[in-house]
Amino acid sequence: MLYDCRSPADRDRGIAAAIEAVKNGELVVLPTDTVYGIGADAFTPYAVKALLDAKGRGRQMPPPVLIGSRHTLDGLVFSLPTAARDLVEAFWPGALTIVVEHSPSLQWDLGDKTGTVAVRMPLHPVALEVLRETGPMAVSSANKTGQPAAVTAEEARDQLSYSVRAYLEAGPCPDPVPSTIVDLTGEVPQLLRAGAIPLEKLRDVVPDLVDIRAV
Repeated sequence: MLYDCRSPADRDRGIAAAIEAVKNGELVVLPTDTVYGIGADAFTPYAVKALLDAKGRGRQMPPPVLIGSRHTLDGLVFSLPTAARDLVEAFWPGALTIVVEHSPSLQWDLGDKTGTVAVRMPLHPVALEVLRETGPMAVSSANKTGQPAAVTAEEARDQLSYSVRAYLEAGPCPDPVPSTIVDLTGEVPQLLRAGAIPLEKLRDVVPDLVDIRAV
């Protein structure tokens, strides 16, 4: 079902329906500050599998994890590098995804690549309201693999149909540019994907950031 979150009453119903769906292991589509995402409880393996199946994606490409609070990050990682903390302080919530080593004690199965996770805290009130109730969610762009990323929930529904329990519509994404991805698992921070946050701004915070696309 699609809920128009631009209406206060529909927003409340939609957020409640999305939270219930995630807690039941079902899929939801929600707005972020980049593009719309399809999400599932990160700690429910069959829900993550359903997400990958809905997109037509294999386990070799684990979905990123979205969180609703900076403090949640501390519970996901064994040790957070100083560069990661500096970037989070500067750009979260926002369009920055960081790749870090997750805690080995976490009971989740996001895909074949183990030991690391891509994490982001989005700057969107609807997404944050859902995430603060559900906890960490596996979230990928709300589209079939190979198709354009959805910039409205209605576009996502056209592609994903009945595989999703609740669609939260908040209007077109104001700036549908993907998040910037920085890998912080090695000795030197590396830019993996250029995106909404430019390299120059990242280097203002982490001067030794390497752009591996230029190597």
